[in-house]
Amino acid sequence: MARRRPPKGRPASTGYRQAAKLYRKVARQRTDTARKWARKVVRDHDVPAVEDFTPRFLARSTMARKAADGAIGATRKSLIEMARKHGRIVHLIDPAHTTMDCAGCGAGTKHALPLSERTCTCTACGAVSPRDKDSARVMLLRAGLDPAGVEGVRPDGPPVRQAA
Repeated sequence: MARRRPPKGRPASTGYRQAAKLYRKVARQRTDTARKWARKVVRDHDVPAVEDFTPRFLARSTMARKAADGAIGATRKSLIEMARKHGRIVHLIDPAHTTMDCAGCGAGTKHALPLSERTCTCTACGAVSPRDKDSARVMLLRAGLDPAGVEGVRPDGPPVRQAA
């Protein structure tokens, strides 16, 4: 069987060029979204602490895994660049067991909580708190920060700069 020839005046790699053009568009959108989010986080918080997260387990296919890695990598890079620009330090926290440890006493649970369970109850100290807020407090403790003001954002006014 004879191979099909491309129409006259058009190269054979038109599909690859269109795919590359779409890929560049998605990459630009990803970068723009990441920069907007990073700017908001850095302006609203004096000391951001985030998980040093790799989404390997979230994606079922290699293509989806690469897309998730690219999005999270772009967001992390934008956050670090924006924090440096605004004079802030970003604390990257190891994500292991952040949702399983108690922020009050530091005790860990023996089993992973299902995602449907939204409150965290510590068996050691009896503290009850929303799962996400408890995880945020654990990350701040691991960063060496005092999590007393986790509930809100920075008070009104410019941030206080400490002399080095």
